[in-house]
Amino acid sequence: MSGPECCENPPNYLSGGGGGAGHVQQLGGFNCYLSGPVDSTQAVILVSDVFGYEAPKLRKLADKVAEAGFYVVVPDFLRGDPRIPNDEKPLEVWIIDHGPDQGFEDAKPVIEALKSKGVTKIGAAGFCWGAKVVVELAKYAYIQAAVLLHPSFVAVDDMHAVKVPISILGAEIDRYSPPELVKQFQIALNAKPEIDAFVKIFPGVTHGWAVRYNDEDEVAVKSAEESHQDMLGWFEKHLK
Repeated sequence: MSGPECCENPPNYLSGGGGGAGHVQQLGGFNCYLSGPVDSTQAVILVSDVFGYEAPKLRKLADKVAEAGFYVVVPDFLRGDPRIPNDEKPLEVWIIDHGPDQGFEDAKPVIEALKSKGVTKIGAAGFCWGAKVVVELAKYAYIQAAVLLHPSFVAVDDMHAVKVPISILGAEIDRYSPPELVKQFQIALNAKPEIDAFVKIFPGVTHGWAVRYNDEDEVAVKSAEESHQDMLGWFEKHLK
């Protein structure tokens, strides 16, 4: 389930740098990029891929979601040790100390911190590595809505256990969640009519496209923006 594709097209940390409309602050014991109205009762947690919470396009997306009125949190669940582009350490070794299971546990105090601020509805979107964190949250109803974008480490059995509305946005070219697997996700979810579900496969794009697209590739940019709108629409439907 892990290999080079997961780390292809790493973010350019120099393009946009640490900018954005939000700021970094501790929440639930973790450094988080926070954006949006602090008095909002609806929050969205964006769980990063292996490259971590500082990726400029992820923060740009956080600001876009915040503009819709959500309080957006991008936590550093990789604890200051994201995957480094072109790292000589194999991903299989890196993942030992960065399991999504730990990300699931780390999300709990962040959710509690949001509730203590008056937040009553929480959605979460996970990208690649982060998708496994989010599906675990969805299995135990820690959140009210979930979105998985080009997920990794997610299995059909996870779908059987989901308890909240879930949207899955997959790539046509993806070894971690190939279209055949995404269709199996859909079949499993269709067997649970009580759970609102949406599944979509984006043609011509590769794993990671939603937050690691090439700015000069018009098709990739358009597909990424479409996935962002689908994600935002899901949260507006189920959190507002």
